[in-house]
Amino acid sequence: MDRNTESKKSPVRAALTGVLVAMAVAAAACNTVEGAGEDMEAAGEGVQDAAK
Repeated sequence: MDRNTESKKSPVRAALTGVLVAMAVAAAACNTVEGAGEDMEAAGEGVQDAAK
């Protein structure tokens, strides 16, 4: 096995990890059900923008 290929992360995996962390932070920061819905909508839009 080549150690260099094992230590490299794919850009897709790194982006997905970033989105999940952002969603966790947004969920922890929102105080109301309405705020949670807005946070989830913003996260979904971020995923859509990243997919373009």
